[in-house]
Amino acid sequence: MKIYEFASAPNCRRVRMYLAEKGIDVEFAPVDITKGENLTPEFRSKDINKKVPVLQLDDGTHIAESVAIQRYFEELHPSPPLFGRNAKEKALVEMWTRRADFNLMLSVGMCFQHVSGFFKDRMNVYPEFGEDAGKRAMKFMGVLNDHFSDHEYLIDDYFSVADIGMVCSLDFGKVQNLRPDAEKHPHLIRWREQLKLRPSFKA
Repeated sequence: MKIYEFASAPNCRRVRMYLAEKGIDVEFAPVDITKGENLTPEFRSKDINKKVPVLQLDDGTHIAESVAIQRYFEELHPSPPLFGRNAKEKALVEMWTRRADFNLMLSVGMCFQHVSGFFKDRMNVYPEFGEDAGKRAMKFMGVLNDHFSDHEYLIDDYFSVADIGMVCSLDFGKVQNLRPDAEKHPHLIRWREQLKLRPSFKA
């Protein structure tokens, strides 16, 4: 079993943080996306979307998508539970995970892809679209700040994979200088500082 990854990619970090929270050791195989190693026919046979991370099981099965990989390990190692402890929490974890992906990760990702120039050799880029995506990301940080004004974590006082996904999305914004502001987002910064105290934060 091993995980193909580009260590600095936010979705790879999501898996690393999750595994660290669980205390699970897995072999990692580097894939340099800056050199297009994920675009080869060999890698596409592992994931049709040519993305990282990808978990390769001992029987040759490949599981792509960070949340799918987390769910696989959750079934094998249910304690401590990070996808919710009851029906209500499981639904809320799913809700906030999707909010993190659609409202923050997607917006930051579109800003990065269309403004940074990183992908200009492999896709059409539209800087104006990217800049608008960055504005959407910053607007959502305001929504998060309001939420954290009376919540310790995304789901009340329960730390979950939703927090992992959200902080990885938030930190990814730094590549485009999309950062929470101390004056505008004090509660969001408080939440992030709290997560920094967890050993998994540096995974």
